[in-house]
Amino acid sequence: MSPHNVNLDAKLLAAQIAIDNSLSDEEIGGYLNNFGYDQARITVGKVLYEQTRSLQQKQNVDYASQKTVTGDLKVKQTATHKEYMKFVKVSRVCLKDDVAATQKLALNGRRITNTFAGWYSQVNQFYLNAISDDEVIAKLTGFGVLKEHLEAGKAMLDEVSQVNASQENEKGEAQQATHERNKTAALLSDWMSDFTAIARVALVEKPQLLEKLGIKEPS
Repeated sequence: MSPHNVNLDAKLLAAQIAIDNSLSDEEIGGYLNNFGYDQARITVGKVLYEQTRSLQQKQNVDYASQKTVTGDLKVKQTATHKEYMKFVKVSRVCLKDDVAATQKLALNGRRITNTFAGWYSQVNQFYLNAISDDEVIAKLTGFGVLKEHLEAGKAMLDEVSQVNASQENEKGEAQQATHERNKTAALLSDWMSDFTAIARVALVEKPQLLEKLGIKEPS
């Protein structure tokens, strides 16, 4: 759990204690009512608390889902790349004198691994052009690489692409959940700031009641 989430959890607990006890304790409620904080006004704070808590829980779930999909993507991409590199190494041998095929399959140069888009484009180019070229298939077959092997590798790549799309969707949902939570948490924080200031005034002669709200006197 991130430090931000831990800090927010602590703030939510403090808000819950202050709001619930101000609503349930008639003596505290009476003092607060004298300064404009009746049950209806305090209920506004309770609604903000409940909304923030709900959004915090949703954000935790969304980020957990994103983490799961990201892990799945890493495993599948690693396996797909391993299979692809096996074919690339064989292709470099059996197609070393075929300049056109070497270019079509992007066999020369370093493999792109620093971005998903670049990696996917390079691997996809290899499979699409190899599978559709009968001459390339014939040469690869002589080295034990059959068309069905390449088609299976392409299927692995397609699955990786689908998982990546799912990851991007999960990432977007998690970011949106964080935005919504932070927005509501800011409203709750502002409400609690005003409430705490008024509670200190209303209960200035009743420190034990302030303590019941979880509010400490400034040192």
